[in-house]
Amino acid sequence: MSERREQMDYQYFAMLPELLSLQRPLSDPPEHDEMLFIIVHQVHELWFKASLHELDHARDLFVAGDEPRVSATLKRVRSIMKVLVGQLDILETMTPVEFESFRDRLDTASGFQSAQFRELEFAFGMKKASVLKAFPYADEQRRLQRRLEEPSLWDAFLRFLVGKGYQVPEGALGRDVTRPVAPDPQVQAMLVEAYRSDPGLVNLCERLVDLDEGFQEWRYRHVKMVERTIGNKPGTGDSAGVAYLATTIKPAFPDLWEMRTAL
Repeated sequence: MSERREQMDYQYFAMLPELLSLQRPLSDPPEHDEMLFIIVHQVHELWFKASLHELDHARDLFVAGDEPRVSATLKRVRSIMKVLVGQLDILETMTPVEFESFRDRLDTASGFQSAQFRELEFAFGMKKASVLKAFPYADEQRRLQRRLEEPSLWDAFLRFLVGKGYQVPEGALGRDVTRPVAPDPQVQAMLVEAYRSDPGLVNLCERLVDLDEGFQEWRYRHVKMVERTIGNKPGTGDSAGVAYLATTIKPAFPDLWEMRTAL
């Protein structure tokens, strides 16, 4: 143990040689802006990994009924979402001409192929089994299949409410967790009563709304960044680009949004 401590330093702890060797522009000669593009996307993947780590923790805390710590964890993920939005500001410093200078090097590569982003959607409850067809690698298939079949953050929240004595509708508790979370008027009626009588639960619900809003904000800013960069051209990897991305801006926890009309 003492020998390991003597060898430990910042470079070793953060694995900097390995990390800093992963930025490899494909353009030849190298286009200046390709380095920025690679770094922003790699950092996105690191924050996706951190978000998944925290969301899994939040789900476990819901199961344990640990309200203060789950609230703090949701706040942390919301802060990560703000950082992700800020990184889009950096990408927007790149003009359309600068992006086009290396865009052809992406070939069929596309952000749609980010398995971690799809894992994030699944963790929120925004599930779609057909998504798995886009991921040919076995490890990605396993990860996505696991998240497709396991309860989402919303499902854990409903179980948490049961533990607090709330009469959560059986239909919501027994729903098919491989399907996307859909609005439930009975759940909304229960939440309306909770908002009128349980300030502590209101604070927790608002943390979920903060998180949901942050995810939608990132999607919106991503749409505008893509539109600003390539207009209405098709996206990389033959994706539909802006036209498709705009359709993805929707809540992960629809009951927490729709119930507000009744307050």
